[in-house]
Amino acid sequence: MIEIEVQNETTQTEERLRFAAVPRIGEGIRLQGPDGFWASYDVVDLWYQKAAYGDVWVPYLHVRLTPAPNVAGAPNGIGAPNGLGVPNAAGALPHSADAIPMPANGNGFGVQEVYPFTA
Repeated sequence: MIEIEVQNETTQTEERLRFAAVPRIGEGIRLQGPDGFWASYDVVDLWYQKAAYGDVWVPYLHVRLTPAPNVAGAPNGIGAPNGLGVPNAAGALPHSADAIPMPANGNGFGVQEVYPFTA
């Protein structure tokens, strides 16, 4: 396990977490926010600094909350990039009541991701 200091630009916090592999710039990671909800974060920057002890290089991550997808022009999720709004066999788009939820990206974890709500 690799211990990495994660600097969160969204919440302006720093914490040390353990990873099995160092995430690359542009990859997404899931972190639990101060409100207790899990959210997706994008890795904005990754750098290494030499530790004060020995000849060891310590990784640091800079992350930012992943922006929610823009589906303002898609009522009820029809036409959204999450698998809904796929034409049926007749070539017509299904209504939201008739739509069969399909797993997003084929991962089987649900149709769409729930983004954290802040008042």
